Amino acid sequence: MKDSTAVDISLLVVLVICLALFFDFTNGFHDTANAMATPIATGALKPKVAVSIAAILNLVGAFLSTEVARTISGGLIREGDGGIQITPMMIFAGLIGAIMWNLTTWLLGLPSSSSHALFGGLIGAVSVGAGAGFGAIDPGVFLSKIVFPAVLAPLTAAGVAFVATKLAYALTRGKQLGNARRRFRLGQVFTSSMVSLAHGTNDAQKTMGVITLALIAAGFQKPGSGPEFWVIAVCALAIAAGTYVGGWRIIRTVGTGITDVSPAQGFAAEASTTATILASSHLGFALSTTQVASGSVIGAGLGRNPRSVRWRVAGRIGIAWLVTLPCAAAMAAVAELIARLGPLGVLADTIVGAVVIILMFRRSRRNPVNSKNVTGEIPVIEFTPSVVMPKAPPVIASAKPKPPADQGGQGK
Repeated sequence: MKDSTAVDISLLVVLVICLALFFDFTNGFHDTANAMATPIATGALKPKVAVSIAAILNLVGAFLSTEVARTISGGLIREGDGGIQITPMMIFAGLIGAIMWNLTTWLLGLPSSSSHALFGGLIGAVSVGAGAGFGAIDPGVFLSKIVFPAVLAPLTAAGVAFVATKLAYALTRGKQLGNARRRFRLGQVFTSSMVSLAHGTNDAQKTMGVITLALIAAGFQKPGSGPEFWVIAVCALAIAAGTYVGGWRIIRTVGTGITDVSPAQGFAAEASTTATILASSHLGFALSTTQVASGSVIGAGLGRNPRSVRWRVAGRIGIAWLVTLPCAAAMAAVAELIARLGPLGVLADTIVGAVVIILMFRRSRRNPVNSKNVTGEIPVIEFTPSVVMPKAPPVIASAKPKPPADQGGQGK
């Protein structure tokens, strides 16, 4: 007699692949700011041109490496002898947790980590679904591939950006500022393009790893194998499409909320971000490109003038970094508990998730941010959350506050 609580494995794998691609799409628009916030803020690139370049280069970058995908598809979760048997159901619940947290932080304009949302979702779902708690997670992989890079990468990027900004101002001091600014803007076009390419080599692979993990768990692919070409292709297209949509709320936060970015700072921040992401991709570290990019902007702000950094905004971003993994894990754990009820549980998860997503998008329309107002004057509605403008006037608030007084000739 057929178990009425069983879910058809093929149908579940299809659902997981669709959810994974939607997560990849949200990752794209959530992380567009990593490359394009500063060139948009300084006027080096027009908003629509910027996101178009980012989309194309994310697409190309996704084909260049699969080391990070292998970190996710084999290693983080204890499998095999002495481990647990991960199932597509767990991956389904993990993706729900990751997507819900991604959209929550997007609505708030917070540049949180899509990577840590994904890891948190998988950890929460597996810990509940396998009944083994955190014993289902390989601590060595968790620490070496996720925790250590999460701590070291943004600090390293901030330090490099600080030094690069100081050097940029030192080299151009006493020279024609107009020419220097134009050259740095041209440099920003190159460095922001490299960040987009690097982002594709790192973040698109995480979804490739999740889909490969689901295929292995369902028996459609042999254990230990890497992502198939069709997986790489669809993930590349999904993250490119999301990037082109443009996460304008987060672009506003990174480009004008943390500090007022000059062309020299933007160039330094993007160069630092590129170097850090490419190095981590080569080593297979699944770091957060969002944390690296935000750390670089903070470092560039410190390199110009420590008082130019808006520490209240930076502090809120830091809190979001800390709570992303546990919050996504908690959401995924709840989704896993519901999904264990069988087909009705999976259906309930799907319906509730869809309703929440629709409500979030509808709420975002109360205070729209788009390519036309991402760096200008925007209306503020008191019930719409905002990380950049915590105490905005009731009618109009500027997304780009007046720059602080320059010191030592470093304001240009």
